[in-house]
Amino acid sequence: MAERNILITGGAGFIGSHVVRLFVHKYPAYRIVNLDKLTYAGNPANLADVEGRPNYTFVKGDICDMDAVRDLLSRYDINGIVHLAAESHVDRSITDPLAFARTNVMGTLSLLEAAREQWGGCYDGKLFQHISTDEVYGALGPDDAPFSETTAYDPHSPYSASKASSDHFVRAYRDTFGMPAIVTNCSNNYGPCQFPEKLIPLCINNILHRRPIPVYGKGDNVRDWLYVEDHARAIDAVFHRGRPGESYNIGGGCERKNIDIVRRITEIVDRLTGKPSGTSLDLIAYVTDRKGHDLRYAIDSAKLAHELGWRPEVALDEGLEMTVRWYLDNRAWIDDITSGEYMKYYDSMYGGR
Repeated sequence: MAERNILITGGAGFIGSHVVRLFVHKYPAYRIVNLDKLTYAGNPANLADVEGRPNYTFVKGDICDMDAVRDLLSRYDINGIVHLAAESHVDRSITDPLAFARTNVMGTLSLLEAAREQWGGCYDGKLFQHISTDEVYGALGPDDAPFSETTAYDPHSPYSASKASSDHFVRAYRDTFGMPAIVTNCSNNYGPCQFPEKLIPLCINNILHRRPIPVYGKGDNVRDWLYVEDHARAIDAVFHRGRPGESYNIGGGCERKNIDIVRRITEIVDRLTGKPSGTSLDLIAYVTDRKGHDLRYAIDSAKLAHELGWRPEVALDEGLEMTVRWYLDNRAWIDDITSGEYMKYYDSMYGGR
């Protein structure tokens, strides 16, 4: 196996930590460098099991700091980039759109330009893999076919607009400078280590503390759910066997209404904590719908399956069960996050956020 020095951005976050773990364990001959700013959603505890591994290096830094990125690419002779660092919470993007433009657009552009300079047009054995979202495609009607790689972009939130812009910059560097680049667009991820502002961990945590579970509108919005380890495997497959210049959609093939997900989570948590079935249903609290809330997302992953042989392995019911069990078994992890203790500890280690 050829030696690879791979930079993974945002590797202390939810999806990024699963990708880092997979690459570190699966490719011991690689050098894996994890660059993460350690914003509120970054938690090095997500990677406690790979700390100290000889092929793993953590660097605290900001993808918007182009000088620091240049130095990093040069110091570690980076020949592959898996770019996951991003602001990702739609609600926060409505409150502070500029933060999303800075990180998701300018941060991606800084990485692209630093890589172009570092690689100097010698792109043999190089790859820039950009991880994006299905939200760039906009909304589907109830009977519309799922998004494909040729679906026109139609973002509706500041978050999805920022990701759409970054996707376009990656493709522009491919077309203008010949940079070998791949864009992947995924559906909603879930699984261990997800920050508890997102629907599934928020639901689990609120049930455990007997707090209301907020559900937008009537809960009729439909999402395609992808277990995070299946996503990490897809990223691995695309990085090693995908065709530069192409785009690949990654979906779980598990469409469900949000309210059905919430009800299923209450059922699992009640059962695993010894409560009578239905105990936690009274926590569901319908709230005013989010601005620009897309009705439905669904992903067609046929291209990925046909070209690279990837298919999701974890069915939704199995994945939800595993996810709830993880949070129940790791209550200290989520308690540290909700209390803010995790930030104090890592601030002392890494010099503030």
